[in-house]
Formats: sequence, C-alpha cells, structure tokens
Amino acid sequence: MNKNHEVNNNTERAQRKRKWLKRWRVVAFYLMCYDIIVANLAYLFALWIRFDCCYTQIPEEYLQSYFAFVPFYSVIVIVLHMWLRLYKSIWRFVSYDEFIHVTKASVLSSALHIMGTCVFIQRMPASYYLIGMGVQFMLTLAIRFSYRFVSLERRSQAVQNVAKKNVMLIGAGAAGQMILSELKYGRESRSKVCCIIDDNQNKWNRYIDGVLVVGGRDDILYNASKYKIDQILLAIPSADSREIRDILNICKETGCELKILPGIYQLVSGEVHVGQMRDVSVEDLLGREPIRVNLEEICGYLTDKVVLVTGGGGSIGSELCRQIASRNPKQLIIFDVYENNAYEIEQELKTKYKGQLDLVVLIGSVRDSRRINSVFEAYKPDVVYHAAAHKHVPLMETSPCESIKNNVMGTYKTACAALLNGCEKFVLISTDKAVNPTNIMGASKRLCEMIIQTLDKIGRSGKQYQLPTMYGHYEDGDRKYKGTRACKPLEKSTEFVAVRFGNVLGSNGSVIPLFQKQIQAGGPVTVTHPDIIRYFMTIPEAVSLVLQAGAYAHGGEIFVLDMGAPVKIDTLARNLIKLSGYKPDVDIPVVYTGLRPGEKLYEEKLMEEEGLTKTPNELIHIGKPIVFDEDKFLKQLVELANASYCNSENISDMVEEIVVTYHPLKNGQVERGEAYQNLVNQMKEKKE
Repeated sequence: MNKNHEVNNNTERAQRKRKWLKRWRVVAFYLMCYDIIVANLAYLFALWIRFDCCYTQIPEEYLQSYFAFVPFYSVIVIVLHMWLRLYKSIWRFVSYDEFIHVTKASVLSSALHIMGTCVFIQRMPASYYLIGMGVQFMLTLAIRFSYRFVSLERRSQAVQNVAKKNVMLIGAGAAGQMILSELKYGRESRSKVCCIIDDNQNKWNRYIDGVLVVGGRDDILYNASKYKIDQILLAIPSADSREIRDILNICKETGCELKILPGIYQLVSGEVHVGQMRDVSVEDLLGREPIRVNLEEICGYLTDKVVLVTGGGGSIGSELCRQIASRNPKQLIIFDVYENNAYEIEQELKTKYKGQLDLVVLIGSVRDSRRINSVFEAYKPDVVYHAAAHKHVPLMETSPCESIKNNVMGTYKTACAALLNGCEKFVLISTDKAVNPTNIMGASKRLCEMIIQTLDKIGRSGKQYQLPTMYGHYEDGDRKYKGTRACKPLEKSTEFVAVRFGNVLGSNGSVIPLFQKQIQAGGPVTVTHPDIIRYFMTIPEAVSLVLQAGAYAHGGEIFVLDMGAPVKIDTLARNLIKLSGYKPDVDIPVVYTGLRPGEKLYEEKLMEEEGLTKTPNELIHIGKPIVFDEDKFLKQLVELANASYCNSENISDMVEEIVVTYHPLKNGQVERGEAYQNLVNQMKEKKE
C-alpha cells in the first residue's frame, strides 16, 4: 500500500512538472513572436518617420532592402535574447538585471543590423538605425516591465482592499523606504501606509512611492487623528537613544500600537524588512545611551582563563555566561542551586557554540562549604563572578535569616574558597540598595561588600592570618561554629571587588514583567507609592559593567555605574499601559498599594562617606571604601552566622549593630529626606 501511495505521488509530481513546463514554453514562445514583430516593425516605423510619415514616399530600394533583411534580423534577435536568458526570467520579479540584459540585447542586435545591411545589402539612412534601435528597445522593455507593473498594481489594490491597519511611518530614509515598499506590495501585508513623518523639512509635502510626507515629529498627533492611524512604525535606525525617546514620548500619547526597527546594522547588511520591527519597550523610553566597554580589556583577562559564575542560571548570571562564552575562556563553570535555570543556559550555550566551548554545569549551594570548596579545589578558577543571592526585598523582610545565610554566609564561603585556592579576581554583584539600607536584603549586600573588602585586605597583607571556618559543624549541645582556620601566607593575593548597580529591566522578579501581566489581565496595575523613584538599566548594561569592573580591579574597590536620571515607577507603569494601546485610569486603572516592608522611596548609589574617582569609562566610577575594624567585623560575622542558623528573632538588630548605615523603616514610614527632594528637582529640571 505504501508503494502504491508513493507511485501516485510521483505521478502527480510528474504531471505538475509537465504542466509547468508546458506553460513556461508557451509564454516563451509568445515572447519570441512578440520580439520578432517588435524588432522588425521598429525599423519599418523608422523608415515611415524618416519619410514624413507617408508609406508611399518610402523609396522602393529601401523597402526591398528592409524586407530582405527581415528573416536574418529575426534570427539575430532570437539568438541574442536566448543567449542573454531573456526567455528564462520570471517577469513578476523583473529588476535592474533584466533592464541591463534588454539594453545589451538591443544594442548588440542594432549593431549587427547596421553591419548586416551595410555589408550585405545596402546602406540605409542614419535616422533609420537610430529610431529603429530606440523603438525596439522601448517596446522590448515595455512588455516585460508592464507585467511586473500590472502585478504590483493588482497586489497593491488587493492589499488596500483587505488592509486592517492604517499605518504611520516615521522615517523617510532608506530604511523607511524599504519598509514602505514591503508594506505596499507584500503579498501577506495587511497594512496601509497613510502618511510619513520626517524631521527633514526638505522632504515635507513630497511623495515617496505615492505616500505623502506630512511633516515632522510635531505633526504626529494631528496626523494620527486625521488619518485614523492604528499603528506607528519607527524606522530611523541611525537615531540615538535620546532622539528615539523624544519621538516615542509623542507617539505613546496617540494610543496607537508602536513598533521600532532595532538598529542600524540591518540597514548596513541590507536586511531591513517588516519582520524585524519589534514592539517598543520601556527601555526605549528611558533614552539612555548604552554602556560602551573596552572589549580588548575584557578579553585580556578572560581569554584562556577558567571562569566560575555562581548563580549562573539567573538573570544576571546567565547573561554573564553568554558574554563570557564569547571571550574564549579556557573553561566556563556555571554553578547554581536551581537545576532548571542551569539546564536552560547550558542548552543555549551548547547549541550556540557546538563543542567549541569547554562548559561545565554544576548544581550546588554557595551555603554548602564542602561543596563550594570542592569546586574550587577541583577546577581552580582564575576569575569568579558571584551572582548567587536572594534579592526580593519584601520576601527577605519576612525571612531575614535566609537572607543572611544565603547572601552573607554564601558570599563569605565562596570568597574564602577563592582566596585559599589562589583565584586571581573575585567580582561581587552588589546593588544600590546596599547604600544606607532600610531593608534586610540591602543590609545583607552591604555586609557582602564588607566581606570582600576584609578578605582583600587580608590577602594583601602577606601575613599568616586566621579565618572563621563557618563550615556548619556544631559542637555537641551547642549550636556554635568551631574555632578558626589558620592560613599560611598566600603566593598571590586575590583581587576582590564589588559592582553596584540599580534595578535591572527584564530580570526575574523585576517590576516590568509584573506590570505586563497585570495589563494582560485587564488591570489594575499596582504601584506601591506615587512618588517612588528608581534607577534602571538593562541586563546587557549591567553585565557590561561587571565585566569592565574586572578589568579595572586592583582590589577592594566598589564600582558604581552612572545610571543617569532616576525614573518614577508610576510614570513607568503609565508608559507601559500606553505602549500596550490603553489609557491609564480609563482602560487600565493604576492603584497605589503603599510601600512594602523595608522599601524606600528612592535608592542611592553611594553613601555620603564614600567619594567617587573616575575610570577610563566615563560611566563607571569607583567609590572609596569606608574604613572599619576588620578583626571586629569577623567576630561579629561569626555571631551573625550563629544567630541566622538558630533563626534568631533579633537578627535585624544584630545587622543594625554591624552595618552602621542600616536603619530599618518602621511600618508605614515614608522617607522624604533632602536627597529625595534633590532627585525630584533634578527630574523636573530635565523634563522642563
């Protein structure tokens, strides 16, 4: 039965092929007939024109010469057209190449016509050759391009008849023209471009492919209403972030669907098309220039090195792994407690690099001393990026001991393992919440910064020192850590640094995915407070900073990113609603739920005691470390570890005693200090 089915399929394919060949040959035959008629009539027409458009006035010898050469010229024309493949082109897609071939065929055939008549028959009038060649070229070209013209016109009319969206195109440059052409003539297009916006006044009130350039960005709102626009396409790939932000801030007031062409690289590669248009994101509205890093510096300390990323399956950790993998490391080790996250990034990197990357994925917790030490002893990593941490502020407020165990103890154990095993660089992922913290999560990250500053100083001392073991071994009947671990002077010290940045757009648990889910559900969108302010950056920006910090590291620094102007969360939520095509408080309500436990109205990048010094990257600064007693701090750290594993209710009080800048907020307390008011004033001045 399968054989019969296969035979039937082969028969059907053969029949379709024969049918196609028959149709193709018929079209080619008709074109040949047309070319013969056109080529010969063109020269007869030339004689008619030469002799005052009167056939009876044409001398007999010229007519005899003309008719004598007709059979030979017909053969010449057909042979040349076949040689130039003019009967094998698909004329629906006729282009510049076909134009060149028709031109060559006309010139060559006319040249042979002149030679043939002059040598073998008799010389004809000069106008006979010139007019004949011109008429033949135009008629030969017309039949072929008219087919494309008619096809495009029919397709254009069909698109207009079924168009479901009225489109405004922003950008009358090369990219905009390509998008316009695809929308107008694309077979699958369901959009009608009604008008074009461009800031170049020289293009105003002029047409591109039949569509009027109505004005600049100031005319967007008026024309969106006039033409009843449903969708706005922004096709200015060369525009900078601030210019795009300004245009989008106007567009979002129209309530139209917004799409944008990602970047200029599409234009350079000649790959601009509608499919590359993406939805406008809140990142576009932030209007920040992306951080530029020195790739040579990054490659210099990562190439041929063993690199370990803890928390490698998380938002920041996975992006670190992606960028590190592209720097040709000797080996990349991903360490994560969540197997699903680790599996996803493992499969992604394996698929991309296909055996060219030495990738090791290990499951384990940074809280497990034996596990983390065994990893360092087995693989001897040269560079460590410590991204494993609990980061959700409200959740850590209700589980403070877990924040200490995972963030503080996990950092201490990983950093100690790096120090004891001769690691070259240790980069801690910190947060702006560590500055004057008001919640246990921010305070725990500040403790992490103090740990790496302490270990950096110890490693540099070159002396024999003792560190608390904190392996989790308890004495009988007493839940306390046993003793300390004596360490000999190290052959080389580890450079410990911290990288501090703000909220990351698109990371797991960030506010934007929450807003998007709420909008999809029809609202309401919940904002904790109308005045809450945050700094934002994208995941690639954050990772670029982390990588660059490793290059600048000398030990003990806290690197801080200049994240530009802060953003109101309320404004962010309303912009996201507008980008989704809704009106805030009309279609989607915005509800204020009140500050959550430990949440501040604003975040700071540095403590008052810390000063800023510059780096070669103008967007990256170094904070001067605050001086504290390291020996006392290590003793307090042991007590804090004991308390956290005993689930002490006084853990916050102990943290407050160690981190002198930690001032937990009481229930319902709203912080409106001078620093907050300065931020608000800066935002108002920038808006004006």
